[in-house]
Amino acid sequence: MSTSKEKLVIFDTTLRDGEQSPGASMTRDEKVRIARALEVMKVDVIEAGFPVASPGDFESVKAVASVIKDSTVCALARALEKDISRAGEALKPAASARIHTFIATSPIHMQKKLRMSPDDVLAQAVRSVQQARQFTDNVEFSPEDAGRSETDFLCRVIEAVIDAGATTINIPDTVGYNIPHQFGDLIKTLIERVPNSDRAIFSVHCHNDLGLAVANSLSSVLNGARQVECTINGLGERAGNAALEEIVMAVRTRQDVFPCDTTLDTTQIMRCSKLVSGITGFSVQPNKAIVGANAFAHESGIHQDGVLKNRETYEIMRAQDVGWSANRIVLGKHSGRNAFRTRMKELNIEFASEQELNDTFSRFKDLADKKHEIYDEDLQALVADIGVTAEHEHYKLVSLKVCSETGETPNADMVLDIGGDEVNASADGGGPVDAAFRAIESVVNSETQLQLYSVNAITSGTDAQGEVTVRLEKGGRIVNGQGADTDIVLASAYAYLNALNKMLQSDPRAHPQRGDV
Repeated sequence: MSTSKEKLVIFDTTLRDGEQSPGASMTRDEKVRIARALEVMKVDVIEAGFPVASPGDFESVKAVASVIKDSTVCALARALEKDISRAGEALKPAASARIHTFIATSPIHMQKKLRMSPDDVLAQAVRSVQQARQFTDNVEFSPEDAGRSETDFLCRVIEAVIDAGATTINIPDTVGYNIPHQFGDLIKTLIERVPNSDRAIFSVHCHNDLGLAVANSLSSVLNGARQVECTINGLGERAGNAALEEIVMAVRTRQDVFPCDTTLDTTQIMRCSKLVSGITGFSVQPNKAIVGANAFAHESGIHQDGVLKNRETYEIMRAQDVGWSANRIVLGKHSGRNAFRTRMKELNIEFASEQELNDTFSRFKDLADKKHEIYDEDLQALVADIGVTAEHEHYKLVSLKVCSETGETPNADMVLDIGGDEVNASADGGGPVDAAFRAIESVVNSETQLQLYSVNAITSGTDAQGEVTVRLEKGGRIVNGQGADTDIVLASAYAYLNALNKMLQSDPRAHPQRGDV
């Protein structure tokens, strides 16, 4: 970043708002893995969760706060004493902590949801900021549904909470209702009209209901906002949030327009994108900006000719600058444990224990026997289910045999290890994968509903691993399972069992309020 440029703070809420996507729930260990990747990318603020929502959320925020040293760790809290106290407690281990508190300020929210008068809302906002200051001097305040709030009232609230000690004022477009020039004008107006606006950083948090989250965020930056709240891959409930990678690269690429820049290591973008996609089961569409498989691909002959003559004819960014690189063969079947550990470390993949390393290395050796060329993407897939460690695997696949031929009903025969006991299972199905799932259910009887089944090739070639994501739902609880193998049916069985194991250990989420700022 140029020294003459102002800093644009990047506030990542993948672990909080992103997790509110139906089916995107993450385990504590998965949140820690993503937080570590965000820290390596030099994200300024990591919103780790909503501690009062559930014991699991509290423990996840505490775990992230315990390991992250170079980024600020933030916890969300409604403008309620119990929420703020819980957030403060979860953040105790943090090297740098922030509490983000919010209350709705739009007429419809105050009347229909809160059933509070404007004066009561203002008083509650001030009290919440004052209480948060007892835990940290880094306090962020959000007037929820600011995009539909009355400007005069917004100015009153913002001035009061800054006087109370708020250091960041976040303006959310909670329902994705605004359009760029309108939202940019709102930010400019607030900064100009609030007398003490110079004592706080103005931030924006835009939802993508009309596909305008990134445009609204960038318009706000041009009008004085110096923090943007965003998520990896634009993850988030409903249509999602502003995509971090698009915000960062738009600002970096158009330095002729923007008076600020971020300090992110953009070469880590692809790694973070793949990690979040793998953990949540939300695949990235091929034509997605920056991180989609086609983002730097050229099919048109005219485009290909131009790029070969001069890359800048059709590329405004270098693929390497966001972490894209040609598939690189790094290891093979003769590679040793130390070489494996070293390459994993280069990929910023760390193991919680020697046993975890040994288990993953064993899976690597099995893969190397099936697949001659091992790519970085293959190595990353090996740790996709690292959140369910061996001691937590109640269900394990011992063996699987499937039969599928023209004119015959597909059948699966398998042996499962269930809590240490081997059990035989068999079932017919509409196809080999369906038969495998039915066989598992014939002995497990999980009473879950299959919500999603998807397959993606990890690399190119007919010997590529297939990465399977399975989403299961039971009683309102949703979990994702991942599995990878050169055999798609095996990968599917692994993914299904991975989801069942997560279902056994996951904590039911019970958001008292969605925290949808």
